Amino acid sequence: MASLVPCPNCGRRPKEEFTIKGAALSRPEADADSTDWFGYVYLRDNPRGAYEEYWHHTAGCRRWLVVARDTVTHEIAACCDAAGRARSEARK
Repeated sequence: MASLVPCPNCGRRPKEEFTIKGAALSRPEADADSTDWFGYVYLRDNPRGAYEEYWHHTAGCRRWLVVARDTVTHEIAACCDAAGRARSEARK
């Protein structure tokens, strides 16, 4: 049976409906030096354990989501709309 992703807009959907785009990274400030930008664009960790990634619900609501999952067990701990999360963080 396929793994189910708890999309906040569509409910539990098979993982095959999603495209994984990568880590939810903090973008450097516009005036950051080239070392910071190089790291942001080219370097990625390959962690073992809890990890947050951007997923796109390509065969569903077409929204960007932030999925928190364990890279060892592939268990999904949380899933939220990326735009809603960005608005919440901007208010802090």
